[in-house]
Amino acid sequence: MTKPVVLIAEELSPATLEALGPDFDIRHADGANRAELLEALVDAHAVLIRSATQMDSEALAVASNLKVIARAGVGLDNVDIKAATEAGVMVVNAPTSNIVSAAELAIAHILSLARHIPRAHASLAAGEWKRSSFTGVELFDKTIGIIGLGRIGALVAERLAGFGVRLIGFDPYVQPARASQMGITLTTLDDLIEQSDFISIHIPKTPETTGMIGLDELKKAKSTLRIVNASRGGIIDEAALHTALSEGWIAGAGIDVFVSEPPRDSPLLGLPNIVVTPHLGASTEEAQEKAGISVARSVKLALEGELVPDAVNVAGGVIDPSVRPGIPLMEKLGQVFVGLCDASITSIHVEIRGEIVEHDVSALKLAALKGIFSRIVSEQVSYVNAPLLAEARGVAVSMSTDPQSDEYRNLLSIKGVLGDGRTVSASATLTGAKQAEKLVEVNGYDVEVPLAEHHIVMMYEDRPGIVAIYGRAFGDANINIAGMQIARDTKGGKALSVLTVDSRVPDELLEEVATEISATTMAHIDIIDL
Repeated sequence: MTKPVVLIAEELSPATLEALGPDFDIRHADGANRAELLEALVDAHAVLIRSATQMDSEALAVASNLKVIARAGVGLDNVDIKAATEAGVMVVNAPTSNIVSAAELAIAHILSLARHIPRAHASLAAGEWKRSSFTGVELFDKTIGIIGLGRIGALVAERLAGFGVRLIGFDPYVQPARASQMGITLTTLDDLIEQSDFISIHIPKTPETTGMIGLDELKKAKSTLRIVNASRGGIIDEAALHTALSEGWIAGAGIDVFVSEPPRDSPLLGLPNIVVTPHLGASTEEAQEKAGISVARSVKLALEGELVPDAVNVAGGVIDPSVRPGIPLMEKLGQVFVGLCDASITSIHVEIRGEIVEHDVSALKLAALKGIFSRIVSEQVSYVNAPLLAEARGVAVSMSTDPQSDEYRNLLSIKGVLGDGRTVSASATLTGAKQAEKLVEVNGYDVEVPLAEHHIVMMYEDRPGIVAIYGRAFGDANINIAGMQIARDTKGGKALSVLTVDSRVPDELLEEVATEISATTMAHIDIIDL
């Protein structure tokens, strides 16, 4: 019997090849050599890459036998996931391989800033002896703020505790009790910035977090603040950071990630009070070996038709074909659910109704958790680590099934309880021959809205003229409302409005709309971007 061909397109550790085992025809090619790569992909059933190999639509077009692309690392910038999904090719990575390395790099940046290590080295290497120019500070008794308390943030906190520091944290999705277990006092973002002597950032880059630390935030900081970002480029506004460092608003910064990489011509690179590294979060021998072994195991599972926990686009072959369309829908529903949450989540319940429950639907719970935590944590989220992320945050997770579904053939729901006792829920279904994805319930209100990239959900007391307020505001801002549905509990009671818009609505505009609506009735607005 012919063995499946596994193409190794970049240098991987010997342990990676050992993890693959003897059941494959292992071939090698230089992934950076385009012609060589395309020729080798013709026969490949799987390809293992790192960052130098571009797996785009052209590469996928020649790889007619390809079943899986495995990235031995966390990032997937060099893989066209949409094209791979359309071609039926699974994409896997190693989402947990670098968490220790990333946490240790953040600590290294903190210590480098505290003791001026890079500048002191450069001075001494240049033949100078300027001890008094590099007087630093101790970490002992300092206040260190951690933004994002996922697995990497927790590891950073664990390591900093030994320095005798006071730890404070900001993470709207973490309960105070869980933070307390980590030795962290939860606070607001503004308070964290105002109090901290050091800040370390460990959150995902989303529309909400992009530029979340800008001029206004940096103006609130102590002049002694040193801030570290080894998470995602763009969370700190780079222009604002340059101003803050140049004008002495803060003492220093350690940056491993940039909006554009490499950061050619960035004015940040010429500042004396910044430590920069070229995206080294995963660049340790241990992380690389863990990544290689992890994706090798995923490749074996994929080619054997088994469930692949670290798949980022599609799940493995043991999932029934009737269940598979629900996986991407459930991930999106998880993102909708998070968009409705404005406090920490204490419990999550996944409910599956309809004929689909004749099959194993456990992957739908994993997909829901993957969608939820992809908007909460900084590390890559997969089917395998999503339950661990919930457990680490003290979030209770449950699932129930029911073959009866009154209104829809199948109904997928996520219900949750927040830290303040409020409940949040969202439900969706697939309709018609084309299996169109529709949002059919939000917080107990029945709706039927096709899922799109941008939604706005508003809750308010039903009064005449409310629609005119936000319709006029969005029109004046040149934001097109592509669709709208309003549901209410009783005439003149509470109303829920779900809008589909063609572009993301700026936060400040929504605040203005909420203020205007609240002049006559209380309003609450959530942004949902998929």
